[in-house]
Amino acid sequence: MNKEMRQAKILLVEDNDGDIFLTLEAFEESKIKTQINVVKNGEDALDFLYQRGEFKDAFKPDLILLDINIPLLNGHEVLKDIKSNKILKKIPVIMLTTSSNKVDIEKAYSNHVNSFVTKPIQMDDFLSAILKIEEFWLNLCTLSE
Repeated sequence: MNKEMRQAKILLVEDNDGDIFLTLEAFEESKIKTQINVVKNGEDALDFLYQRGEFKDAFKPDLILLDINIPLLNGHEVLKDIKSNKILKKIPVIMLTTSSNKVDIEKAYSNHVNSFVTKPIQMDDFLSAILKIEEFWLNLCTLSE
């Protein structure tokens, strides 16, 4: 991705309106231009990624922020589908969740999550975590086209 020429495209899969708001606020504060789409359940996440139904014109994201506890299909199910697809598996997936359960962590890494981040409870810490994710994945790393 040429960081100077285009916006980073992010898919946020999150059903908590407060966490959506905080995540979008954090990205607005950053220096990196981003285009963020939000879906609130696992089925919509896969429809977005496979460009089905109402998402037929959706972009291929550069980065996916995925919560575990989402309706219809949970984050583990969505992750497993993404990482089993020849094209989608190249997209970095960051599990961004309230869970710090060892079972969830092991399951996520077994399904090839790129990183697992437990959401901080304090607002300032949450915003800081989002900015660190952005700095690492969208500025420091070179992502697949």
